[in-house]
Amino acid sequence: MNHFVHKRGRQVKYAFKSFKDYWLTDASFAVLLLILLFTVFVLPILIEYGHVHALFVNTVFLFLFFTGIWSSRNRFLVVLTTVLFVTQLGLRILRFSNYDFEFYLAERIVGILNMMVFIYLNIRLLFRNYEVNIYRVIGAVNVYLLVAILGAFVFEIIYLTTGSGIGGDVVLEGIDKDFALYIYFSLVSLTTVGFGDLYPIQVMSKMLSVFLSTIGILYPAVVIARLVSAGKN
Repeated sequence: MNHFVHKRGRQVKYAFKSFKDYWLTDASFAVLLLILLFTVFVLPILIEYGHVHALFVNTVFLFLFFTGIWSSRNRFLVVLTTVLFVTQLGLRILRFSNYDFEFYLAERIVGILNMMVFIYLNIRLLFRNYEVNIYRVIGAVNVYLLVAILGAFVFEIIYLTTGSGIGGDVVLEGIDKDFALYIYFSLVSLTTVGFGDLYPIQVMSKMLSVFLSTIGILYPAVVIARLVSAGKN
């Protein structure tokens, strides 16, 4: 019996170590890209047509934040991402419980902090070892999509705290379903497309739109220059 328990413990420990090591490799960029493509381009469609429950939407974001825990060997960053993930998880559990207190705003604030740290971790992974390969290019795309999600979260915070933010032929409800609109407008701002069907209607959302547009212009140039210079070393 003790031998079986010991063997099982070693298997769990090995699986845990393999999972942790994988998220520090370049190959993890490809998996993260698939998750982000689903989150940014497929999930909003499913939300809009009512094919997914709010619990599923929250699970997708929680998984993203969970992978952030394993994206660094730095003890401080591991502790920070763990605390943020646990806090996020606790707030979401409370929101779906029978408590009357509204935790949605607190969730989104912690979510923004989580996403900022996650972007920082992916930038660290992107430029480590001064190597250039297809995975690093994928990693650069990942950071771009993560910035779009961060922008969507901030647009939502603006609406939740001020009661306005995005205008046009839209009805914001202040719930998870709004993510479809926020991520669309965040991407439109980030890519500087500006279709005009949605537009910022107050100063904070206007400045955020301009900030995302600036990032959308400068980020590719900076990343390409950095990767090219790294490839020459």
